[in-house]
Amino acid sequence: MNRNDRRIAIVAIFVILIALVLLFFTDCDDATTIGKSGAKDSISNYYSNDRSSYSNDSYGALPQRHIEEFPFDPNTADSVQLQRLGLQKWQIRNIYKYRARGGVYKKKEDFARLYGLTIKDYRRLEPYIQISDDYKPAATLVDDRPSQRDTLRYPVKLNEGEFVVLNTADTTQLKKVPGIGSYYAKEIVRHGKRLGGYVSVNQLDEIDNFPSSAKKYFVISNPRPQRLAINRLTLQELRRHPYINYYQAKAIIDYRRLRGNIHSLQELRLSKDFPPEAIARLEPYIEY
Repeated sequence: MNRNDRRIAIVAIFVILIALVLLFFTDCDDATTIGKSGAKDSISNYYSNDRSSYSNDSYGALPQRHIEEFPFDPNTADSVQLQRLGLQKWQIRNIYKYRARGGVYKKKEDFARLYGLTIKDYRRLEPYIQISDDYKPAATLVDDRPSQRDTLRYPVKLNEGEFVVLNTADTTQLKKVPGIGSYYAKEIVRHGKRLGGYVSVNQLDEIDNFPSSAKKYFVISNPRPQRLAINRLTLQELRRHPYINYYQAKAIIDYRRLRGNIHSLQELRLSKDFPPEAIARLEPYIEY
C-alpha cells in the first residue's frame, strides 16, 4: 500500500470513529429523554390513579351511620344502644369508664359533661334521657327545711269515713291520710300535675309502692282533667304525658301524616303500640 492509499485509509477510519461517537451520544440523549418522559408519565399516572383511588375508596365508600332516637338511661344503656343513638365508640368507652369508677348520672345535665359531646348532640339526646329514680340522690326524698318549732307537731290523721278530695288537696291535707307522709304527699301532687288531674283513685297505684290501704280516704269530685290536643301537639309535647311513650307519640304523628286528623283513639287500635288498656286510660285526657 502506497502512501496515498494509507492516507485515504486513515481518513476513512477517522470518519468512521467520529460517526460512531456521534451515534453513541445521540442514542444516549434519546434514551434519557424517553426515560424522563416515561418517568413523568408514570408519576403522573401514579398520582392520578392515587387520587382516583383515594376519592373513590376514602370518600365514596364511607358507610352512612343510621342514628336512632329513643328513651335511654345513661346509667344502664349498653354499648349497642349508645351506638344506635349516634355516639362514637371512644365516647362509649368514656361512659363505661365513668360508670366503672362509680360515677352516676343523677340528672340530665350530668350527661352534657361527656367528653367530646357537642351542644347539638346533647340537645338532640336530652329529650330522651330518662334517669331512673334509683340513681337520684336520696336527699330528694326528704323535706330538709329546718323546723320552725322546738316541738315537732305531727298532723292529725283522718278517721274512718273521712275523706280528702284528691285533685284539690295540698300536701298538708294529704299528710292527714293514714299511711301518707311527706314523700307520698309530694308524689301524689307531682303525679297529678304530670297527668293533668286524676280521674280515678286507682291512678294512685301508678306511684311506686303506694300504700293501697290509703286509697279509701280519697274521693274524686267532678274531675276535669287537662286534655291533650292530639291533632295539634308535636311528638315531644305528646310524650310528656305519662300515658304516652315515644313509640305511641310517633304512631300518632305517623297516623296524622298519612291519614289526617284523629277523631277517636279507636282509630289507633290496630297499632301494636295501642292495646285496649292503653286506649282506655288515655281517653279521658284527649281532645280532638
